[in-house]
Order: sequence, then C-alpha cells, then structure tokens
Amino acid sequence: MVWRSHEYDDIPGTYVFDGRRAHPSYELNKLLYSFNEERNRESFEQDPAAYCDQFGVSGDYKTAVLENDFLRMLRLGANIYYMAKMAIPRGVSVQDAGAAFQGISTEIFKDNLLSHGSDLQQKLSEKEGYWHG
Repeated sequence: MVWRSHEYDDIPGTYVFDGRRAHPSYELNKLLYSFNEERNRESFEQDPAAYCDQFGVSGDYKTAVLENDFLRMLRLGANIYYMAKMAIPRGVSVQDAGAAFQGISTEIFKDNLLSHGSDLQQKLSEKEGYWHG
C-alpha cells in the first residue's frame, strides 16, 4: 500500500495510530484486543510465546510483547487503548506508560499533569465551559 505523508509524521515522540501504522500491526492489535476477555489474559500468562503464535504475532512485534516493551509496541503501531489491556494487569498504569514514552519518571509525569491542570477552572470559565487544551 502507498500511504500519503501527513504533517504529524515529523512530530518528535508522536506515534499517531493511522492506517500506515495500523496495517502492519494488525495481528499485534488483534492479540492486544483479545485481552478484553479474562480467559485470554489467563491463556497468555500460561505461554506468552505460544499465544503470540496463535495470533500470528512474530518478529519485532513478538519480541516487544514478550519483553513487555510498551513503548516499542506503540512505535510499531499498537493501539494505545488495546495496549492498556496488556499493561494495566501487569501493574503498568497509564501514567507509568506516559512517563516511559517521555523518558521521565512516573512522579515527574504526574507532577507535570497536575501543573498543566492547575488553572483548568480558569481556562474553562474563560472559554464558557469548554476548553480543548
């Protein structure tokens, strides 16, 4: 397939889940989505490599899954919402993942979130109850 370029392609540290990323990572995302069901999470825990094989996840994708390398999965095209289905049961919170993506500690990430939201009420009142960031 031929994918056209977008302005967001060159934003450092940004991994937009679009067709160019989604297409080659279909099997990975299918595996991650399967974690919606507890029996699938349990099956994965029994033999992660075999579970990857069951979904056709191989190469770099399989390595990222087996190493719980969530940043690599994201770079390879994992849907972040599906990836959370794998990360959270392993004790990796959304804040942990966000910190890892930025190369900072979870505490610094949380502090940054709080500081960005410190004047939210003021922003909301200035925008008549709506603020889009």
